[in-house]
Amino acid sequence: MNANDKLPGMPLPPQEVSIDVLREKYAKGDETTVADVRRRVAKALAAREAPALRAEQEERFFRAMEHGFVPGGRINSAAGLQLKATLINCFVQPVGDSVTGFEDGLPGIYTALAEAAETMRRGGGVGYDFSAIRPFGAVVHGTRSRASGPVSYMELFDASCRTVESAGARRGAQMGVLRIDHPDIERFIAAKDRGGLSNFNISVGVSDAFMHALEADAGFALVHRAEPGEEFIEGGAHQREDGLWVWREVRARTLWDSIMASTYDHAEPGVLFIDRMNGENNLWYCEQLRATNPCGEQPLPAYGCCDLGSLNLTCFVDAPLTQQARFDFKRMREVAAVAVRMLDLVLDATEWPLPQQAEEARAKRRIGLGFLGLGSALVMLGLRYDAPEGRLLAAQIAEHLRDAAYAASVELAREKGSFPLFDAEPYLAGRFVARLPQDLREAIRVHGIRNSHLLSIAPTGTIALAFADNASNGIEPAYSWTYQRKKRMPDGATRAYEVQDHAWRLYQRLHPQAAPGGPLPPQFVTALRMRADDHLRMLEAVQPFIDTSISKTVNVPADYPYEDFRGLYLEAWRAGLKGLATYRPNAVLGSVLGSAASDADQGGIDDDPLRRRFDGRPLGELDSVTSKVEYATQEGRKTLYLTVSFIRAEGLADGVPVTIERPFEFFMPANQRSDGQQWITSSMRLLSMLARAGGPIAKALADMRDVVWEKGPVRCGFLTREDGARVPVFHDSEAAAVGFMLQRILVKRGFLDSQGNQVPVAQLARQLAARGAPIETPPLDVAALPGVTAAEAGGATCPECGARALRKSEGCTRCNNCQYVGECG
Repeated sequence: MNANDKLPGMPLPPQEVSIDVLREKYAKGDETTVADVRRRVAKALAAREAPALRAEQEERFFRAMEHGFVPGGRINSAAGLQLKATLINCFVQPVGDSVTGFEDGLPGIYTALAEAAETMRRGGGVGYDFSAIRPFGAVVHGTRSRASGPVSYMELFDASCRTVESAGARRGAQMGVLRIDHPDIERFIAAKDRGGLSNFNISVGVSDAFMHALEADAGFALVHRAEPGEEFIEGGAHQREDGLWVWREVRARTLWDSIMASTYDHAEPGVLFIDRMNGENNLWYCEQLRATNPCGEQPLPAYGCCDLGSLNLTCFVDAPLTQQARFDFKRMREVAAVAVRMLDLVLDATEWPLPQQAEEARAKRRIGLGFLGLGSALVMLGLRYDAPEGRLLAAQIAEHLRDAAYAASVELAREKGSFPLFDAEPYLAGRFVARLPQDLREAIRVHGIRNSHLLSIAPTGTIALAFADNASNGIEPAYSWTYQRKKRMPDGATRAYEVQDHAWRLYQRLHPQAAPGGPLPPQFVTALRMRADDHLRMLEAVQPFIDTSISKTVNVPADYPYEDFRGLYLEAWRAGLKGLATYRPNAVLGSVLGSAASDADQGGIDDDPLRRRFDGRPLGELDSVTSKVEYATQEGRKTLYLTVSFIRAEGLADGVPVTIERPFEFFMPANQRSDGQQWITSSMRLLSMLARAGGPIAKALADMRDVVWEKGPVRCGFLTREDGARVPVFHDSEAAAVGFMLQRILVKRGFLDSQGNQVPVAQLARQLAARGAPIETPPLDVAALPGVTAAEAGGATCPECGARALRKSEGCTRCNNCQYVGECG
């Protein structure tokens, strides 16, 4: 029974956004309702049962979904449709060090790339461990060359993911993992700092050995089996007795601080405690875990998959938001038992992108049953998410779910047999299985078990919207009780929805006299209104009862102290967690979830003023800046006038309304008859389209600066050395020079920082509010320009371009970057 059915009068009607998400993503053909989708899924899975059981099981499956079971998104979108698409959300796939073929049981890089493309084409996301790939500068004996390192090859996977459209018009999602002891670990940590690898989440695989070195403030060796180049050996690299090469030793604390600083500023990389993952693995005796699926809730072996489903916890709350509110554990256990059977059948009903995936799944029969709506359910029960009572109930729910799922899998084993790699003695010796009740352990010993793993708590964004009236996501608390969700329509127009949290809707229904925006009972607490420690405590409470892992984000406010932030990760390791992901509001765009999903899948996307879309030019005047720029190519000296117009955009920063200024239009007022002016004009128009659509301008300009042509370098500006010699600054192409010039305009305006990175929304809002006072513009870091040494940097800040390149020359104050001339005499 659904919690809605227990309200006085009629149940809550579905929200408009829920109907649209259902019809856009899950309802197929003439299906129009949740019941239609559930009936199709029930029929498709029951068809895998023995003929005599099909009608009974179809009805049983349908009732389980009516009463709280929500299969994973791929199951709802593809089951029973005769598509060559997988019902499995995510996979982990191996990547070796050879270019093609197989070596040491691992597919070569391009072989793995082709396998990943096929998996994503069929609808699955993919995680990889890139640690086998030899480091940058390693010797490649076969071609007498040097290796380019794992990060360079990750760019191939990133481009493939961006190109391949998954089944159901989704974009693929990816997780990239690199071990903490890989010699290229610093490159990996910084790989997304400038907006690269936008189709990846990235995580560092951290070992216990590293964490012990961190605690001892000791050195830590970066090692690989690949032989370093001569310059590394001359610098101290050497081969150990175990055959591995020690490329160099670093201070553990320095390396850890680089991870923490990047995560604090950019929300990545995440951290996976790989020894904890393997130590708690039920199949510790026959597999090794090196990576997770893209959202981190499933540590998986090579070609492993996550077959997901969730119980909507709000469906098991009796008398919600009253003094008599209680959680019905018995009913939850009954639904969980049916859900286990359904997910087990998914493994037989799905199309497998690769034969290796089918073989792996059938040998172990992993499934991942979890829950959604924990935050909403606690509110309905009168419990705060950030209080001990809320954590206690969450742990009890997880424990009951664990026991019900394992008991159901034992019963399935009695009926259909255990998973093929089941071996009672080592399985029962596993750390997680050792914590099961004794009667369950004895049943496993006698009858076996159908599924090697049974539990996983995944993110549940759109399935919670479509099938659970926007109950809170997975294990998370509500992020906001109401928000505006904007969807771009096929004709380019924008449609807005008000989206309401399920528990908040129930409260408004039961208390119609409550004033909109008035005070709510104390259990109504959102994610950013609680301490980071409280998010961590919830993970600690639930993780002991989950045999794989949990996708959970620890939200911290923008002003959260760095030292406290860094301590969260050390505390998570000491608490025995398998990993940690945090989010502190920041300006970096392009996380895998943001790029893999459409705007229609993102709640509140237009609340970000940097991403708000403008569908036309507003009436009135725009504030504009025009800059004269001169540069030289082999074809001669050229002069351009570049104009950037700015618009004000409203939105939220840390939940607070703000107004910022951002670029709206790029323009070159020049004759378009020459080839060069034509491409520049077209680039200006494309940049204008990107700016109006709320796209990543910083990334686009950085990409322009990477363009190379065959006509030789482009000289743009000069630097003066201490000896008075003028040193030209070169770019790789005319496009790169124009991109640099536009960056300088935006740096001076305060929209980008001195390195061309996006300035955070909160800082942009402060700058605009203080526009009456001078904007504090960061100087150009001249030392970071191509061909410029630290000794050539320095000088006063130029009032025209912001570069630290203002010097006295020939009696005048002159900028060696933009050629501005100031005081003379």
